[in-house]
Amino acid sequence: MKKNSLILTLATTLVLAFGAARVLADASTETTLSGTMVCAKCKLHEADKCQNVLQVEKDGKTVNYYLSQNKVSKDFHSNICQNDGEKVTVTGKVKEKDGKEMMSPTKIEAAK
Repeated sequence: MKKNSLILTLATTLVLAFGAARVLADASTETTLSGTMVCAKCKLHEADKCQNVLQVEKDGKTVNYYLSQNKVSKDFHSNICQNDGEKVTVTGKVKEKDGKEMMSPTKIEAAK
């Protein structure tokens, strides 16, 4: 009985450990995307406040990635606000929220 209990405890511990490691790995994965960055308010007329949106072509469709309002995003916003946008490469974490693709950028570079 003790042997079965020990095996069950060990198996449960391993499952929990691998599950936690997978969640942490998924949460820390950064993605790099290239496309055109535009303003959600001024160019897309989708928002009440200015916000960076990275438009990426995937399978013949435009996918909008709404960038979080962090320092990296805010510092780049003056480059794209009230114009047709700018070709950029953005690195950050991507997640889906309320049916929209969201990105928390750690780096934004203008295309050369």
